[in-house]
Amino acid sequence: MDPKVSKADADLRKMLAEKRIKSVEDRRVGSEVFDQKTLKTLYKLANSNYINILNGAISTGKEANVFKGIHEDGHIVAVKIYRIATSDFKKMQYYIQGDPRFRVRTTNKRHLVDDWVNKEFRNLNRCLEANMDVPKPVVVKNNVLIMEFIGDEDGNPAPTLKDHGPEDPEAMLEILIEAMKKMYQDAQLVHGDLSVFNILNHHEKPVIIDVSQSMVVDHPISMELLERDIENLLRDFKKFGVSASSEDVKKEITGKIESNSSILKR
Repeated sequence: MDPKVSKADADLRKMLAEKRIKSVEDRRVGSEVFDQKTLKTLYKLANSNYINILNGAISTGKEANVFKGIHEDGHIVAVKIYRIATSDFKKMQYYIQGDPRFRVRTTNKRHLVDDWVNKEFRNLNRCLEANMDVPKPVVVKNNVLIMEFIGDEDGNPAPTLKDHGPEDPEAMLEILIEAMKKMYQDAQLVHGDLSVFNILNHHEKPVIIDVSQSMVVDHPISMELLERDIENLLRDFKKFGVSASSEDVKKEITGKIESNSSILKR
């Protein structure tokens, strides 16, 4: 037997060793996530020493699952696997078409998902270059994205703001408005789906995640998406006891006013 194939088999057994698929629903989801091509992609990533063990799920969604990947030196990474069977292709086409970085001329679902994952990888890099707090991307291959794990040293993932609200909502909102400003002015991107579901609370520091749908600012609908992000964020933070004018926040993000010091209301 080819030693590389043998090693890949061993690595995959290790990666899936701790995954228990018990119920009918779990088996269905497991087969949707780990289809044959995804397993081959994981083989290759394991052989390239990006991961050794694929551990439990960090989060599950309609389109992607995020797992903890363990490297041979023990450090943890986040492994995001997009599911081909359940991805919303119409939404993906809507958000990727018109982006000058991509020329999507295919109706092949797998190719579209692969482009979508590559888009998230590139968007994360643009955000990092703008000094934003986002997970650092490590590698992308087909429908699998490996990135920095956001959590504690014991392997516990950071909760979302939805699950763990901020101790100081006003300070957190100010940080997030500054992050949106960096994203718009420096990264030249609009998130497009920003809410407490897509922001991690990492020791009271917000980390923005899920930037696959994020669009360049010169896209025809970027301002519409920015306005929606602002409305969603302000609605969420109103529940935390902080209010602000959406128009003032928009001006702050787009550079129409110099400071956000007076736009928040208790």
